[in-house]
Parts: sequence; C-alpha cells; structure tokens
Amino acid sequence: MPRFSKPFQRKNRLETRQPLQLIFLIPAGLAVLFIALTFLGLLWNIPWSKLFNFVTNDTSLDALQLSLIVSVLAAIIAGILGMPLAVLMNRAEKSNNFRWLQIIIRGLVLLPLVLPPVVGGIALLFAFGRNGLIGQWLYKWFDISLPFTTASAVLASVFVALPFFVLSTETVLQGTKPELEETARAFGARGSGLFFRIIFPQILPGVLSGLLLSFARSLGEFGATITFAGNLSGRTQTLPLAIFESLESGKSNEALAVSLILLLLAAIILVLLHNRWVPALVNSTKR
Repeated sequence: MPRFSKPFQRKNRLETRQPLQLIFLIPAGLAVLFIALTFLGLLWNIPWSKLFNFVTNDTSLDALQLSLIVSVLAAIIAGILGMPLAVLMNRAEKSNNFRWLQIIIRGLVLLPLVLPPVVGGIALLFAFGRNGLIGQWLYKWFDISLPFTTASAVLASVFVALPFFVLSTETVLQGTKPELEETARAFGARGSGLFFRIIFPQILPGVLSGLLLSFARSLGEFGATITFAGNLSGRTQTLPLAIFESLESGKSNEALAVSLILLLLAAIILVLLHNRWVPALVNSTKR
C-alpha cells in the first residue's frame, strides 16, 4: 500500500471537508440572517429620540421592578425545589430502580417545556384558583386567594422555570466524580455534610447556570402569567404583559422601547452564561 506524504494527506483531508462545509454554509447563513434581520427590524424602529421618556415612565418602571422581583423569587424557589429533585432523579437513574416511576416523574418535570404556557396558566387556575382543586381549601381554611396577585405571577414563573433548573443541575450531576464521594464515605462523611462538602462544589457551575436560566425564563414569561395572574398594573403586570398592553392600545413606540429592555437583559444573561463571569464566580468560591 503506497505511503503518502503529510502535505498530500493534509490536502486530501481539506478537499473532503470543503464540499461538506459548502453544503451547510447556505442554510447556516440563512438561519443567522433570519435571526439578525428580526432583531434589526426591532432596533431599526425603536424611537431613539424618545427612548428615555418611554423606558422611565411609571408604567415601564413598575413593570421592570415587578419583573425583576418575580423572576428573582421564581429562580430562588426553582432552585430550592429543583435541587433535591435533580439529585434524586440522578441517583434513581444511576441505580436503575423504579424505572417506570422515573419515566413518569421526568415526564411531569419536563412537560412545562413543551406545553403551551397558556395551557399551563389554565392548569394553575383550576388547581390553585379560588374554586380549584387546591385553591378552594386554601381559601376556605386560610382565606388565601392566589389568582390575580403577585404571588400568582411568581407561581406561574416557577411552573415554567423549574424544568430549566432541574435539567441544568442534573446534567452537571452526571459529570460528577463518584470516586470523590466514595472516598468521603470511607472517611465517614454522610448526609448533608457529604452533599454540601463533596457534591455541591462539583455541581456549582450547573446550579448557577440553572438559576440564570430560570431567571431568564421567568423574565420572559407571558402566557401562564396573563392566564393565571392577569394583567394588573403594579401587581401582576410584568414587562412582557406591559408590551402586550402597549401594542393593544396602539402604543407601538412604547412597546418597542420596553422590548429593548428585555433584549438588553437577555443579552446580559447570555454574557453571564457564556463568557467569563460565571466561571470566574465559580473559581472564586473554590479559593
């Protein structure tokens, strides 16, 4: 069998790669162009001369403040509820026990990812509404009515954000080093001490990413919120709902200005997730 020189082999590999690159170049370029033109259309029509007035009026500031409060609370609750869930799901998958129960639980956790948000809002309304499955007892026993309150906006955001935290945490759990846990057990580590000293430092990047993803998903939540919490200014009107109301009222310039706020917040979150801020934070906690 003839032996080829390294330059010939390198040239041959480049020649075989070029047709494949050309095949994907056009659709890839169209995809990037489609997304870029969409955002360009938004930026092109923003009333830059009156932007400050639109984003600093009472409606926009109230919606921004409420959005940040709701999103932060939703991310925290998603973390509190999602951490144990992700750990247990990961352990159950590794042990391969209760296979059908795993499938059912995983399906329930991931369902909000593919479910239309408005359906989630209806489900929340008939579960936690005043006459709902759980809500009727909350109202009867504790005089608590959740719909059309800030708490209902938080609950709607938790419903849609929880899967993002669970997936992010479970993914990083799959990459943990089991030998560290086994060594810690050999030295007597058990329970919460084992988790917080050995496992948690390993999954911290995934936890931070999950919290940011949950925050971002909550920030953009619309369907479940407007169905379950309504669109009450100062109480349940988040930024997406404020944009919707502006468009319905014919205030397209105001809607564009508020949309820019969400666009900037989303860009900041992308920087946190994909640049150096999250890794730097993780590394600083290990020192």
